[in-house]
Amino acid sequence: MRHNKAINHLGRQSGHRKAMLANMASSLILHKRIQTTLAKAKALKPYVEPLITKSKENTTHSRRVVFSYLKDKYAVTELFRNVAPKIADRPGGYCRILHIGFRQGDAAEMALIELVDFFEPAEKKETKKTTRRSRAKKVEAPVEEAPVAAEAPVEEAPAAAEEAPAAE
Repeated sequence: MRHNKAINHLGRQSGHRKAMLANMASSLILHKRIQTTLAKAKALKPYVEPLITKSKENTTHSRRVVFSYLKDKYAVTELFRNVAPKIADRPGGYCRILHIGFRQGDAAEMALIELVDFFEPAEKKETKKTTRRSRAKKVEAPVEEAPVAAEAPVEEAPAAAEEAPAAE
C-alpha cells in the first residue's frame, strides 16, 4: 500500500529518478522551455522551484546547495546570472505547464514546461459570437468621397509684446 506517499516514482529507482530530474532541471534552466511527458513535468516543477527560490540569494552557500541538485555548473551560472534577476520580485510560481496533446508512438500525454517570466502566454483569439439562426445581411451603399479643399495658410497673430505700448 502507498498511503500518504506523495512522490511520483515515475517507474524508476531513486538514483535514476534523481539523475533524470537533475538533467531535466538543467535543461529547463538553460533552454527556458522543454517538452516532456505530463507526469515528468509535474514531478519536475516541485523539484526546480525551490532551486529558483534559492537563487534569489546569491551567496556561495546557496550556489553550492543548488549545484548539489543540478550537478551542472553552466546551469547554475545561468540560474544565478540571468534567471534570478528576472524573478526577483515574484513570490513563487516560476514554472508553467502547458498540455500540448498526445505523443504519436504511445499516446503519452505531452506537456511543455517553461519559465514564466521568459515567455508570454499565448493569448486566446477573440471569435465573433454567432447565432444559430441566419440573419439578413445589411447592404451598405458605397460612399462617395468628396475632394478635400486645399487649406489656406494661416497668418500668425502679432506678438503680444508688439501690441502693448511701452509704459514710461
